[in-house]
Amino acid sequence: MFLKLLALCSFAFLIYAPITEARIRRYKWEVKYEYKSPDCYKKLVITINGKSPGPTILAQEGDTVIVEVTNKLLLENLAIHWHGIRQIGTPWSDGTEGVTQCPVVPGDTFKYEFKVDRAGTYLYHAHYGMQRESGLYGSIRVSVRDNFTEPFAYDYDRSIILTDWYHKSTNEQATGLSSKPFVWVGEPQSLLIQGKGKFNCSSSSLTADTCNTSNPECSPYAITVIPRKTYRLRVASLTALSALSFQIEGHNMTVVEADGHYVEPFVVKNLFIYSGETYSVLIKADQDPSRNYWMTTNVVSRTPVNTSEGLGFLNYYPNHPRRSPPTVAPAGPIWNDTAPRLNQSLAIKAHHDFIVTPPTTSDRVIVFLNTQNEINGYRRWSVNNVSFTLPHTPYLIALKKKLHYVFSQTPPPEGYDFVNYNIYVQNPNATTTSNAIYRLGFNTTVDIILQNANTMLPSNSETHPWHLHGHDFWVLGYGEGKFDMNKDPKKYNLLNPIMKNTVPLHPYGWTALRFKADNPGAWLFHCHIDSHFYMGMGVVFEEGINKVGELPSSIMGCGETKGFGKP
Repeated sequence: MFLKLLALCSFAFLIYAPITEARIRRYKWEVKYEYKSPDCYKKLVITINGKSPGPTILAQEGDTVIVEVTNKLLLENLAIHWHGIRQIGTPWSDGTEGVTQCPVVPGDTFKYEFKVDRAGTYLYHAHYGMQRESGLYGSIRVSVRDNFTEPFAYDYDRSIILTDWYHKSTNEQATGLSSKPFVWVGEPQSLLIQGKGKFNCSSSSLTADTCNTSNPECSPYAITVIPRKTYRLRVASLTALSALSFQIEGHNMTVVEADGHYVEPFVVKNLFIYSGETYSVLIKADQDPSRNYWMTTNVVSRTPVNTSEGLGFLNYYPNHPRRSPPTVAPAGPIWNDTAPRLNQSLAIKAHHDFIVTPPTTSDRVIVFLNTQNEINGYRRWSVNNVSFTLPHTPYLIALKKKLHYVFSQTPPPEGYDFVNYNIYVQNPNATTTSNAIYRLGFNTTVDIILQNANTMLPSNSETHPWHLHGHDFWVLGYGEGKFDMNKDPKKYNLLNPIMKNTVPLHPYGWTALRFKADNPGAWLFHCHIDSHFYMGMGVVFEEGINKVGELPSSIMGCGETKGFGKP
């Protein structure tokens, strides 16, 4: 009898005792090229263990994630960035080639190890050249600690990633961007929902072997829902170029999370999302259950020339998941209407129970003018008329090892000619290239003002999603026109600003951010449009480098680090 009672007590303890011990999540990945047909058009795609998108990383807040990556791309180097993970204490695992590590060469295996310190929706993707748009990407879903209650309820949890898709290889695209005369990458051929799209294969020049709409690889992605249940849908964008809208026919979406932070809930029909952003929305399966409904994504902020819209199904059980809705897919919002996109940006506030109050003032203000220029006939993007280039020796290693000669020591500019510069016209900017960095005082508060302007085309200003590695920042405000240093800071939201890691800079507008330089390391801040960053739209921040621990030898081997860490 005593043994039975003891067994019952032990069983009860297992049920009711809180499980708080952090775990180690291990993944082994093999990265290689394979022929795939994501939008029915057959081309080489970078896969992880045979899949694109790659496996979803599932973890709980406080866990350690270990990913062993073997590069089997044969002819290309590799690096993988863990987008939204702050890498506190592990700056060498950020996965940014040229900034925090040397690339992983073909045949080598590299171990990324980091702690997921906050619940939320995050991403991973290639961060070497323009590889991301070849298919190397996936989701990271971090659940809350045991016994923690989120400020919203749902029955099931699902994730989708939205991407745009090119048929030309990234090598072809990069060659054109680096050529004189300049060859632009053009608009993408398709939009993909969770790696699936539908290109129009009717061109007479395409054979069935090259493009086949009956290929199951490009059948519409379907999310199956049970009627009357509530779903948390984690929506992320990893587009190479496009800003997008996402909508579900007949269903409103309640926004509850952005980049790992809880949002004061608000309802949208169209969710505007920019490359590098993640959102959680709640949807209720409360429509007619006898049919399926369209999920669609459309290009906004750029003329959607010959880009096939992204189509998927919200599949009401027990309907067949490939059963097409009886309606025509609804059209997306007007592509060049900036007002609703700006309004959504302004609507995103921190949830009232989860406000992290920003410092009331900053120690430093840096203004980044976003412009497009030419240098010796080569088209470049620039910040304050400086186009960024990566050194051959990663910054983190160069700074820690005091290899100051491997990159420019001339401080880059912290502003532009505010008074005389006209952001609405083409300007003959005197642009230079540089690999200099911004050195930030450790634990200081820094304000970043992103200022948009005209490109080299008449009456044209593009949307730029800016992503900061190693940090979250407070979004203090957005505005139209030129930022006024005297008036606009008085409009900052210091009461309940949302914290994010990626934020849009709208055409001819400004975006104001604030962050604490409290994470020792070297951190990239850049436009998340692949071609824009490739053409120089980025900067690097250094902070607290003396507090960085001993660097692992695995991140070395290129530039001036050849032979480092070897006996």
